Amino acid sequence: MCRSKGLRITGPRRIIISVISEMADYPDIVELHRRIQAVNRRISLSTVYRNLRQLVEAGMVIRHTFEHGRSRYELAGRLHHDHLVDHKTGKLIEFHSPELETLLDNLAAQHGYKVVGHRLQVYVEASTAADPQD
Repeated sequence: MCRSKGLRITGPRRIIISVISEMADYPDIVELHRRIQAVNRRISLSTVYRNLRQLVEAGMVIRHTFEHGRSRYELAGRLHHDHLVDHKTGKLIEFHSPELETLLDNLAAQHGYKVVGHRLQVYVEASTAADPQD
């Protein structure tokens, strides 16, 4: 994939992509760097920043900026999904809603448009009526 995007395959870049591809969450750059250093202690924070910028520009990694201001990262090319963001903790919950997709398609069509992509971030907080772990 790197070659097709015009990027060299370097050792640090290979490790960064590997760590990102194995993540089940959305770490900020500090946490991502900690995980990368668990694989190779010689990879500096500036190397992670530089490579992430290039991977985002190449469309291989998605950078999300949520309410708390910290950017978080995920590998591109996954099935489309949206996010619930816990307003207090910053925890991210992925969801996919065919009904929401249909609603957005219909709304765009009503105005003479076609949806070609979207990002939805819904900020939530735990309610007393429901268990936030459900």
